[in-house]
Amino acid sequence: MAAPGADRTRGESEDSAELTFELGGNGRDSGASVGERRGSAAEYQPMQMQPDNSGDNDSSSGGVQVYSSSKGASMLSSLFNLTNAIIGAGVIGLPYAMRNAGLLAGVMLIAGVALLVDWTLRMLALNAKLSGRQTYQGLVEHCFGRWGLLSSSLFQGMMAGGGMASFVVIVGDTLPHVLSALLPTVAATSFGRVVFSRRFVVAFFVVCLAYPLSLYRDIGKLGKTSAFAVVAMGSIIVAVIVEAPRIDASLRADPDTPVALFSAGVFQALGVITFAFVCHHNSFMIYGSLRKPTLNRYFDVVHFATAIATVASLVMAAFGYLSFRDKAQGNVLNNFAQDNFLINIARFLFALNMITTFPMETLVAREVIDMLVFRNRPFSMARHVAITTVLCGAALVVGETVCNLGVLLELTGGMSASFLAFILPPACFIRLSSSSTSAFSVRMLPYWLCIVFGVVVMIMSTVLSIHHAATVQDPAGSCW
Repeated sequence: MAAPGADRTRGESEDSAELTFELGGNGRDSGASVGERRGSAAEYQPMQMQPDNSGDNDSSSGGVQVYSSSKGASMLSSLFNLTNAIIGAGVIGLPYAMRNAGLLAGVMLIAGVALLVDWTLRMLALNAKLSGRQTYQGLVEHCFGRWGLLSSSLFQGMMAGGGMASFVVIVGDTLPHVLSALLPTVAATSFGRVVFSRRFVVAFFVVCLAYPLSLYRDIGKLGKTSAFAVVAMGSIIVAVIVEAPRIDASLRADPDTPVALFSAGVFQALGVITFAFVCHHNSFMIYGSLRKPTLNRYFDVVHFATAIATVASLVMAAFGYLSFRDKAQGNVLNNFAQDNFLINIARFLFALNMITTFPMETLVAREVIDMLVFRNRPFSMARHVAITTVLCGAALVVGETVCNLGVLLELTGGMSASFLAFILPPACFIRLSSSSTSAFSVRMLPYWLCIVFGVVVMIMSTVLSIHHAATVQDPAGSCW
C-alpha cells in the first residue's frame, strides 16, 4: 500500500490534469490560479468538500450518503445509474419530438443536446471541485447566494416532480394493456375491470412498488436495478424496431404522408429532447456515490453514458417517426395495438423500468426539501418517511389526473431541464472563474452562448407548449 503522501501527490496531479482538460487548451493558467485560490491539494482529494449544512454526515441534504474511497458504487454501477437517468421516460417521447421538428432537424437536435449535456455534466463536476460543495443547491448558493439557492431548488423540484409524474403516467399507459392482454378472461369480469383499470394499476404501482424503493437514502444501492432498466430499455427499442413495420396499415402513417425534414415545432421538440437527456439534478448524487469520485473517473462515466443514450435515442426517434409520422403519440407504445404480444412485453419492461427510475427522482425532490427547510437539523427517519410519503402521494395525484405525456414532457423539459442543464452550470463556472478571468473575455464566450441557448429554449418551449395544449384537442390525452 502506498504511503498517504504518495496518494495525495497522485490526487493533486490527477485533479490538476482534470482541471486543465476541462478548461481547455488556453485554460492552463486559470487552472493554476484556481489551485492557488482554493488552497492546498488536500482540498482537491475525492469528495473532501465543505459540507452544505452544519449537520453531521448523517444529516447531509436529503440523507444522501457521501462515500469515502473505501466504499461506494463501482464505475459500472454508476454508469448504469447515469444511463438510466438519461434514457428514462423521455425516450418513448422522442418519435413525437421528431414529428414536431422533422427528421433531419430531430437528428441534429438530439446530437446537439447530447453534446451539450455531456459538456455541462462535466462542467458541474468541475464546479463542485472549484467551490468545494457536494450538492447542486450548495453549489448555486455558493455562487449566487440565497436567491440562487431558491431558484435552483425550485427548478430541481419541478424537474424531479415532473419526472415522477411522467413515470406514473407511463405506467398508466402501459400496464393496464399488458394485464388485459395476458388475462382477457379476468379482464372481462367486474373484478378485472376494477383491478386492471388505470386508476387501480397506477395506485398499486406507486404505493406497493415505487414508494418502498423511494425510501432508500443511498442512490448507489439502486445500481443493480438501474442495470436491469438499461437492459430493459434496449429490449423496448428492439421491440419498436421489429414491430413497427409489421403492424396493421391503419395504425401506421398514410404512405402518402411525406417525411418532413424540418418542421415548425422545433422548440416543442427541444423541450421533449431536453427532458429525455437532462439528468443534472441527479448528477451530484451519482458522482458522490462513485467509489473513488475523481473527475477523470466520473468523466469516463459521463462520456459512456451519454454515448449509449445518444445511440438509443436516435434509433428510437428515427424508427418511431418514420413508422408513424404525423400519428406519432407522446408515448410511442400507444401507437401499437393493445394485443401486440411483443409490444406488450416492451410495455411491461418499461413499466418495470419506471419502478427503478422513480426513486432516483424522489431522492432529488427529497434533497431539495431537506436543503430548503431542514438543512441545519440532524437526520430524522420520521421526517424522511413523511417527506417521501408526501412526494409519492403528489405524484400519484398528478398521474391519476394528467394523461397527455407529450405535453408533460414538453413543459418539464422546456421549463426546468433547460434551466438546470444549460443556464446554471455555465453561469456557476463563469462566477467561480471571475477572479482569474474576466467574465466577458473571449474564453468565456462558449459559456455565455450556452446560457443564451438555455434562456431561449426555456421561454420559447414553455410558451409554445402551453399554447399547443390550450388550443389543440388531443384525443390521446384522455385518461379514461
